[in-house]
Amino acid sequence: MDQETAAMLDHVRNVLQDSGAHGFDHTLRVVRLCEEIGAREGADMKILIPAAVFHDIARPLEERTGVPHEEEGARMAAEYLEAAGCPADLIAGIVHAIHAHRYSTGIEPGTLEARILSDADNLDAMGAVGIARTFMQAGERGTGIADAADHFHDKLLNLKDRMYTGSAREIAGRRHALLVAFLEALEDEAQTRPLSVPERK
Repeated sequence: MDQETAAMLDHVRNVLQDSGAHGFDHTLRVVRLCEEIGAREGADMKILIPAAVFHDIARPLEERTGVPHEEEGARMAAEYLEAAGCPADLIAGIVHAIHAHRYSTGIEPGTLEARILSDADNLDAMGAVGIARTFMQAGERGTGIADAADHFHDKLLNLKDRMYTGSAREIAGRRHALLVAFLEALEDEAQTRPLSVPERK
């Protein structure tokens, strides 16, 4: 890892102090996936890696105020990168990738780097990590198993068909299979009649 990336990660870590479904560990996994997919797809890493580092920096602000984190995160990234002397053309590519990464915004990623960031972010919602994050989110919201199962149907099972790159589709196939197997087992067990519990005397 180069010194610039390490400095960016330290900056983001200071903002994302709390752990959780969108904590700093999520950022690190997305960066790792971007490194892997970007190398295979021939991405410009000077755009892709900063975009991955900053993509969720404004999550805490969104949770407090409701401001879309992809918009504020792009602004925060641009501010940091301008101060660090990053070239304007690179900043434009980074900002676009952050703007377009979110599943629910409907903004079409217009560059390879933006497509890879979207893929990496979605991949981290799949497989074993995706399962763990889903239940973390349910706990954060104060909901339970039924809410988590709904999230599988509403979002996670759709992610495999939203991958832009061949490299991500390959990874997504394996992670999707695990999601399906887990959800089938979960729904089977959740529908089991509970054992009768004797009344207290």
